[in-house]
Amino acid sequence: MTQTIAPRAAATTTGGVAFRVRVLLLLLLAVIGAVLAGAAPASAHAALTGSDPQQGAVVSRALTQVSLTFSEQVAMSDGSVRVLDPKGKRVDTGKATDLGGTTYGVKLHSGLPDGTFTVTYQVVSADSHPVSGAFTFSVGAPSQTSVALSDPAVGGGVVGALYGIGRYVSYAGFILLVGGAAFVLACWQRGAGVRPVQRLVVSGWLALTGATLALLLLRGSYVGSGKVGDIFDLTLLGQVLQTKSGAALVSRLLLLAAGALFIAVLFGAYARRDEADASDTSGKDDASGKDDGSDKGGVDVDAEKRDLTFGLAIGGAVVAAGLAASWAMAEHASTGIQAGLAMPVDVLHLLAVAVWLGGLSTLLVALFRAPAETQIDAVAVRRFSRLAFGSVTVLAATGIYQSWRQVGSWSALTGTWYGQLLLIKIGLVAVLVGIAWISRRWTAQLSEAPRTKAMATAGAKAGRTAGATALAELRTKQPTKVPANSRDSSSEGSDSTDSDSRDANSGGSNSAGSNSGNSRRAAQLARQQAAVATARQKRLRDADPARAGLRRSVLAEAGVAVVLLAVTTVLTSTEPGRTEEAAQQATSSSSQRSGPLSLKLPFDTGGQDGKGTAEVTLDPARVGGNEMHVFVERPNGKAFDVPEVKVAFTLAAKKIGPLPVTPDRIATGHWSAIGVQIPMAGDWEIAVTVRTSDIDQTTVTKNAKIG
Repeated sequence: MTQTIAPRAAATTTGGVAFRVRVLLLLLLAVIGAVLAGAAPASAHAALTGSDPQQGAVVSRALTQVSLTFSEQVAMSDGSVRVLDPKGKRVDTGKATDLGGTTYGVKLHSGLPDGTFTVTYQVVSADSHPVSGAFTFSVGAPSQTSVALSDPAVGGGVVGALYGIGRYVSYAGFILLVGGAAFVLACWQRGAGVRPVQRLVVSGWLALTGATLALLLLRGSYVGSGKVGDIFDLTLLGQVLQTKSGAALVSRLLLLAAGALFIAVLFGAYARRDEADASDTSGKDDASGKDDGSDKGGVDVDAEKRDLTFGLAIGGAVVAAGLAASWAMAEHASTGIQAGLAMPVDVLHLLAVAVWLGGLSTLLVALFRAPAETQIDAVAVRRFSRLAFGSVTVLAATGIYQSWRQVGSWSALTGTWYGQLLLIKIGLVAVLVGIAWISRRWTAQLSEAPRTKAMATAGAKAGRTAGATALAELRTKQPTKVPANSRDSSSEGSDSTDSDSRDANSGGSNSAGSNSGNSRRAAQLARQQAAVATARQKRLRDADPARAGLRRSVLAEAGVAVVLLAVTTVLTSTEPGRTEEAAQQATSSSSQRSGPLSLKLPFDTGGQDGKGTAEVTLDPARVGGNEMHVFVERPNGKAFDVPEVKVAFTLAAKKIGPLPVTPDRIATGHWSAIGVQIPMAGDWEIAVTVRTSDIDQTTVTKNAKIG
């Protein structure tokens, strides 16, 4: 009866663990599906804030250049900006030029016809994400066009989905690798010899390495054509290697090679050193439970282990910081305001996340998968509790700074997708902290009585003995030669007696078949005995209710952490709230403008015939390139032929300027400048300097809203 029921109990316990794991995996798949379903095709981190001409504008004459202004610097290549005539034929020269700041232009061929033209752009933002879009303008009057206005598939499609999965896997691998190693070194050094823990950390390294290689191959197609066939294009791969993102991925691979050496030492020499230290009978613990400091073979084992631990800690910290920097140097932190401070803060943020969530995953594996004789003790759990508290503190401090830097205002926090995701992340962190508080309560109650340890060790030995006995019977049992006194009163003996009786009645004619039947029964017996031993070990491991409660709370933490990781991955590929709000304001202000800016500024240079009026017109008076005209007139309204005119723009609120502009003389009293760049919207001071003679000149100013 015992042998029949015990396997069921073991199966129930094993099934419970398997059920929890399946639920966790289903949750992970559901979150990934939701993320991929809700993600935008292109993750634009640089927004188009202006263009010359503007979207939908109608200009009177053919242009020689089209310019685009973004919220941050972008990377362009030949063909990044294309201008198509009404028939769909390219009319640009193909080579984009940097016009200064965040404005870029492309030259147009001469002799363009009237009608509606289409401008398409596909660039890469400074934080490595692709940006694409299109708009139209007209020359003379709008017309029909054969060009379909649709955004390119950059950043989307199959390649975009694969790239998103690769990013998620790389973050998960980094967390398991760094957090698992930190947990072993700082909290549970015996864990270096535990197979499930070793598999977890090695899996993190493999996941991060594989994902990095995949991202390197996908990068060219991801920011380019978006075609699956371009993934293995070596030309594109060579271009990627010359970019900031490609250099970051290559650096990550080199650091992972050093990480492989770290893992080999941690789970090789270090684990063997820990096992040798544990089996050292010459340095037995005294009554107080402390090592008496004895040496083994003339070598100070404790000192040698401390030195090895210190070396691994330093080397591991350098590798971990380098891996985190490979993200910080190529993504959000590398662009925008205070980039020099943001990058080290981002490194600390990533390391804190890895130590917390990676350590939590390792604790979960230790509680559920570690053998009974090497189960984690209360001291290690308390060490991790303190380490996790410190990580959460660092996470909160760096997260507040990053939130301010990327959001910038309360309206962006609630009115942009980035801000809403950030609020979800904050809520998930709060839930994790709450569950962690419950785990700390279970940790405080966790007991490791010597009797429990002895029972666990005895149970493990009993399991090994039972398995060995079953294997021995499987190899040596012969039905015609089994001594009667070797059988006990258990079901095993009954099976053997019945088998012998049947063999005797058969007269030995079915010896081969009987031997096969006994082998099957012996194999079944071995499985039953192994199940009994497993169930006994699990009952001993689960005997402490505090330990069972801790396992449940840690499992809940891990489930929330999976969702948190998915939200964080989406957050890193979403346009920051500050940028999105700035783009919305630029679009709104552009739509509210009714025409070009025109200002009249009376002047008096003080000399003879020194009075007049300077009229400044700025078209379209928006962020980006503008066309400026200055008309100088006498008091009677006639054109005033002055020797020199200069203009300067100053935005005092942002400490920008003065930005000098020296227009060209077009005709008597008429001065003009093309491509006057206004870097951002605001209340600009326009200063006009007029010289009426060799010694007589004056400067007059007036404020105007531009952009």
